[in-house]
Amino acid sequence: MIDFNTVNKSFGGQDILKNVSFRINTNERVGLVGPNGAGKSTIFGIISGAMLPDKGDISIPGGMRIGYLHQHIDAGKSGKELLQFTADAIPELSNISQQLQEIEHELSEGAVDSARQTKLLDRQGRLQSEFEHLGGYRIRSDAATALSGLGFHVDDFTRPISSFSGGWQMRAALARTLIANPDILLLDEPSNYLDIPAIEWLDRFLRAFRGTLMLISHDRYLLNTLVGITIEINNGIVTRYSGNYDYYLRERDNRFKTLYAAQGNQQKRRDQLERSIARFRSKSTKASQVQSWIKELDKMPIIDLPEKLNYSGSLRLPPPPKCGNEIIRLEQIKFAYDEQNFILDGIDLEVQRGDKIAIVGYNGTGKTTLLKVIAEQLKLNTGKRVLGHNVVLGYQAQEFADILPDGQSAFDVVRAALPAGASINSVQSILGGFGFSGDDADKTCKVLSGGEKIRLCFARIFVNPPNLLILDEPTTHLDIAAREGLQKALNDYQGTLCLVSHDIEFVRQVATSIIAMESPGIKKYFGNYEYYREKSRNAYGEAGAELGEPVTDESNNLSSKERRQERARRRSLLQKEKRKADQLVAKLENELETLEAENSTLLEQLSANKPETDFAKVTRQLADIQKSITDITDRWEEAAEIAEELAEQNRAIHNDG
Repeated sequence: MIDFNTVNKSFGGQDILKNVSFRINTNERVGLVGPNGAGKSTIFGIISGAMLPDKGDISIPGGMRIGYLHQHIDAGKSGKELLQFTADAIPELSNISQQLQEIEHELSEGAVDSARQTKLLDRQGRLQSEFEHLGGYRIRSDAATALSGLGFHVDDFTRPISSFSGGWQMRAALARTLIANPDILLLDEPSNYLDIPAIEWLDRFLRAFRGTLMLISHDRYLLNTLVGITIEINNGIVTRYSGNYDYYLRERDNRFKTLYAAQGNQQKRRDQLERSIARFRSKSTKASQVQSWIKELDKMPIIDLPEKLNYSGSLRLPPPPKCGNEIIRLEQIKFAYDEQNFILDGIDLEVQRGDKIAIVGYNGTGKTTLLKVIAEQLKLNTGKRVLGHNVVLGYQAQEFADILPDGQSAFDVVRAALPAGASINSVQSILGGFGFSGDDADKTCKVLSGGEKIRLCFARIFVNPPNLLILDEPTTHLDIAAREGLQKALNDYQGTLCLVSHDIEFVRQVATSIIAMESPGIKKYFGNYEYYREKSRNAYGEAGAELGEPVTDESNNLSSKERRQERARRRSLLQKEKRKADQLVAKLENELETLEAENSTLLEQLSANKPETDFAKVTRQLADIQKSITDITDRWEEAAEIAEELAEQNRAIHNDG
């Protein structure tokens, strides 16, 4: 277990941790939450031994192996190949390997007596057992599995680690930390630089981890699926909650309400006692009673309310201008940066008014490129892009918040975005609507927090209010409170939205439909993220590999009996999915039959032309039913296609000899 005992830590005169005491029990899965700069990474630094507390102490059982993934690394200085860098995860293995080589060399020389030989063989056996216990014989295959799960291709394994970008080096460092299988695993923002498929792989991997896990993350999806204990760090105070992130939010709110009510009642009693003491202090007959009241007042405990989380400022998007029903249409789009290797090829897409679309897929499959095509930021190689009637675009690039000019004020940034002929007097009003009222409008970009930068970016966009909002990774650099504020604003937004985000919970809460990149094409799912997850079949699909393992073909290493067993297992999984698909097809067919019958009945009423018929009402009912028939037909076609795909896969397994 890990024990913090009255730990204090300050930086530059600012108290980060103040008399902090808490315990992490063995094998607990703990999420650390709180505003940026509250001290979460400081706690990790103290646990790992990278820094010492100013006061107090921390105790960790001896012999515990600690794995620590930092927010920032510099793996690029290593000249090792990717797989070699990742597999070099446990320092002890290199030392053991060196000792084993020395023993083998000495034994091979044949110049040792029997006593020395016995001693060497005994030492060799102990070292081999330790090597096996540490996972030395499987470390390279574990490294390859982790790298594949995090989005690397096999062709990447022999590339120097220094040839990858910083984000991909972070992925390699994450893989290296995970496969070390430490007793205590400290992960500081592990989902940074990961796309959604890689985050889902990480989630599956960590669910299988058997040690003590401590996680710092702004990713609510991971905090809900992985942790059973939530520790809040805010204003130097640490508070422990026995549950995941959603539980923590509920309990924190309940705790605040309870303490707020108790504080109010206490204040009423305090006021009453003070009035009574003042009134009867001079009366000798009440002297003992007054002393009793004074003692009660002195013993009254101070009730402290939980500090509010250090996030301020709301984001309210103004109503969008009216426009046509069709927002944008892409017809047979083709795009390549080099006019040869097409990132997008044969793309057909219709975006309707009110759609809230999230684009998902592995990094490098063209998510940002598709957004830029929609935003008219790229010139097409071939194809047609048609913008709907009175559609106004608002586009925020992924890197925009990072390139805000440090020396400019919020006022300067918004003023520069004013359309020609617009009055400068409107700038203050726009800024006020996005939380920059009064002196805040004069803040320079250099001092703005992540949440303030996002609000400023939106203020700049909404100088000319769009009805098509296009956002590329809008949650980058935002803490949880700021992400939740942005999420609420986008849920309330009445316009059309297209976005890319690696925050699964954000996508789950905002998107009403999903575009999955299937490079160089796309597939649209007419439902939210859960619908997409249910319907899509990715590399970890139901008929693919076990959780946490990429799909690989190991048939050459299996016996005939094992291949039969594997085929039977895959058929069983497919049959379950096919039954679900067939049931959905049958259900939708029944609904269509019912609607078609109602449609025929209403048409007969209209053609009968009876005077008692409410023609307006029948016409409305007929329109509603016909819309339902169209919607259900679309769903039926998709379900039937999935059922046919599953049947085809099942036939392929039967033919796999």
